[in-house]
Amino acid sequence: MTYSWPADGGPESTSGPRIAAFFDLDKTIIAKSSSLAFSRPFFDQGLINRRSVLKSSYAQFMFLLSAADHDQVERMRKHVTEMCTGWDVDQVSSIVRETLHDIVNPLVFAEAADLIAGHKARGHDVVIVSASGAEIVEPIGEMLGADYSMASRMKVIDGKYAGEVEFYCYGEEKAAAMNEIAESVGYDLSQCFAYSDSITDLPMLQAVGHPTVINPDRALRKQATALGWPMLSFTKPISIRDRLPNTPSPTVTASAAVGLGAVVAGALTYSILARKRH
Repeated sequence: MTYSWPADGGPESTSGPRIAAFFDLDKTIIAKSSSLAFSRPFFDQGLINRRSVLKSSYAQFMFLLSAADHDQVERMRKHVTEMCTGWDVDQVSSIVRETLHDIVNPLVFAEAADLIAGHKARGHDVVIVSASGAEIVEPIGEMLGADYSMASRMKVIDGKYAGEVEFYCYGEEKAAAMNEIAESVGYDLSQCFAYSDSITDLPMLQAVGHPTVINPDRALRKQATALGWPMLSFTKPISIRDRLPNTPSPTVTASAAVGLGAVVAGALTYSILARKRH
């Protein structure tokens, strides 16, 4: 991965190690799958069909009720990689940015916004770490005032997704990305914080000195209880404009990632339905 600094320069010198708060995105900061949330504008622009849009309602319902395990996630990854092959990268990014505020704004947990604001007030960096792609993660990070975003990356050829994942920011790879940015920026991970809802993010939580689980799935709740980790319940999605009134600073993307986050409704539907039937 490569890193770049905001337009106003590099990091300020500090007397001690820098501290970051690492946040998963879906069901941790926002109440809905960031990928499924964009199924309607993707349909309006002709990227997906009506059948996929209709299936998204059921997929979202299942997403809210349960956590996808490793096999489900892998099936989803394979399906969406095949599905978005050939999509125009600029078109996807444009759709997301044009519809971002209307779609994502009401989905941010009030408690997550308060938590982010609290870390910023303490002088901590905020880093979004998500398996989705930068065309979704980066704009959401900008809304939240995040300092960095780390996301999945799909190979792009001639401005179109080539159907090959170059970096999948998931599981152990999330922890690896966190260690890389810590070395680059100067974070002391033993003093850093991490937040997630899913057992698949156990490596991410174990990478820091202060892990906290948010709305944990059953497996993560069991682990958190055994390890004595704090558990929080976020229940109040509310417009971010009402919670973070100041205009956030631009996000610095820690990965020039595009593609995997441009997932449409049918993706999770196929993986979840297949699992439920068996």
